[in-house]
Amino acid sequence: MQPVELYTTELCGFCHAAKRLLTSKGVSFSEVNLNAQPERRAEMMQRANGGRTVPQIFIGTTHVGGFDELNALNRAGKLDALLAG
Repeated sequence: MQPVELYTTELCGFCHAAKRLLTSKGVSFSEVNLNAQPERRAEMMQRANGGRTVPQIFIGTTHVGGFDELNALNRAGKLDALLAG
């Protein structure tokens, strides 16, 4: 299983939705809470090619994007393969 990393904030509904989706699939993930670690926002933006919004989701070395992109991968049946590597 590929490592999964999410950049989130506490009050972001899409962040919570992404975490619920991954948890429902039994996927463990690491989370960078930008409320607790605001200094990591620049790191997120660099990794996400300028993406400023949260969540920013990474599976292995692949930048997925946000919740909409994660959900689209899941609905298309492509998320499990990406997670498996």
